[in-house]
Amino acid sequence: MKKIKYLLILNLAFFFNCQDAIDIAQPGRLTPDRAFENVADLQQGLLGVYNAYDLTPEIAMGAYTDEVAVGFAGGGQGFTTSLAFILNSQSAASTTFWSNGYIGELFSCNIVINAALAITPEAGEEDEYNDILGQLYALRAFSHFQLLSYYSTDYADDSALGVPIIDFVPGTDAQPLRNTNGEVFAAINADLDRAEDLLLDANAPILVTKDFVTALRARMAAYRQNYSSAATFAQELLDKYPLADRTQYTNMFLDTDNTEIIFKLDRTANGPYDGQGATGSVAAGGGAGYIYAFVNPTIGGGVYFEFSRNLFNLFDPADVRYDVCVAPTSVVSPDYQNAADFVEEDKLVIQKYPGISGALLVNDLKVFRSSEMLLILAESLADAGNINGATNSTAALIKELRDARFGSAQPLPVYSSQQAAFAAILNERRVEFAFEGHRWKDLKRLGVRANQGVTRDPLDCAFNGACTLAPDDFKFTLPLPSVEFNGNPGLRAQQNPGY
Repeated sequence: MKKIKYLLILNLAFFFNCQDAIDIAQPGRLTPDRAFENVADLQQGLLGVYNAYDLTPEIAMGAYTDEVAVGFAGGGQGFTTSLAFILNSQSAASTTFWSNGYIGELFSCNIVINAALAITPEAGEEDEYNDILGQLYALRAFSHFQLLSYYSTDYADDSALGVPIIDFVPGTDAQPLRNTNGEVFAAINADLDRAEDLLLDANAPILVTKDFVTALRARMAAYRQNYSSAATFAQELLDKYPLADRTQYTNMFLDTDNTEIIFKLDRTANGPYDGQGATGSVAAGGGAGYIYAFVNPTIGGGVYFEFSRNLFNLFDPADVRYDVCVAPTSVVSPDYQNAADFVEEDKLVIQKYPGISGALLVNDLKVFRSSEMLLILAESLADAGNINGATNSTAALIKELRDARFGSAQPLPVYSSQQAAFAAILNERRVEFAFEGHRWKDLKRLGVRANQGVTRDPLDCAFNGACTLAPDDFKFTLPLPSVEFNGNPGLRAQQNPGY
């Protein structure tokens, strides 16, 4: 029997989405029961599911915040969208996360899950079969959480509207409405429980494992401000994944070290993501480095988005994160605010995704790292009021992270209030996870507690005046895409506030 390749998933999606109204059985039609007949087929199908997952749209959402500014070699990218805070139900952000989550990820997961449940593994294949099914359940949970994180107004309110739960293969007549957050979280936890029971006890950063499940539980609990659980899950992973030292940190973003990586999406030369995606758009795709430059991460590489000045000002040249994020060909003005020509005298090139051998600007996408777990723990301590002190405090954990990144003991910070501690966490996350897709959601969930929204340097926003976005602005929740209303008109009445 022929091997099933990853394109099978796309073929199945095509056939299921294009079936005609009376569902005529077409001779030779590829259906799941014919495509998946044994565990080897399921393994190939699982690879196809992994291929549906991409974080470049999430990374590109940083342009809606204060991560990037107009690039010196740009041609107007983002001028009328992200850099102007223009967001509506026709925006690429609105449609991309919805279609990627439902049509790409969840449809693929459910197709292979259904196929798996119809297969009885041969003797000796039970563990492999269970592990495949466990990975699929965990990925389905991740997809639902990703969708909810963009379209729910308040993660901590279980009665707020979330997203439709799709844990089945929908027909063309399906018109699901939004479930509440509480219902979505219950579905996610049910899938994570299933996954945990099925997954093998493995340590493989490019595959879903039990540690992936724990990391997702930690992030989800932090988003819900359930900090007791968040701290427990985060500490469990910190005990297994130490922070990278300076050399390991550098190599982590060259894809040659996995010391603190819990899970990442694998990217390879000549793979499906090797190339330029939608530049200047949240639709993104392709290599992550193409979100910022056309050719390469150097001053001559066609930089159309560069470091925002307010973000760059948080980086210290003695910090290894500076070396990883700032291209050495950058031109840094010592007095940029008084520069005669700001554009020419201050060129801040992003190089967090320099590329791998044979594929410029293409690198693995880091999903869960131990530094996130440490900062989740710092959040839990701030929430409890333990903000200062040399141990068991927000200050102590931020110092621990900085010690690792600077390679030497750093001063123990002191915070004047709980709000100041949350602001410090946001700033540390802003540096640690720069250009990794966290900033928009971090402001959404912590901005009010930190009294911190989007604040662009006046020189970065002088061209359009879009300099600030308050942390409670409705644009920290995406609108449901208007295209969805055509086939599912009931969703129109559930549109998010402000749209």
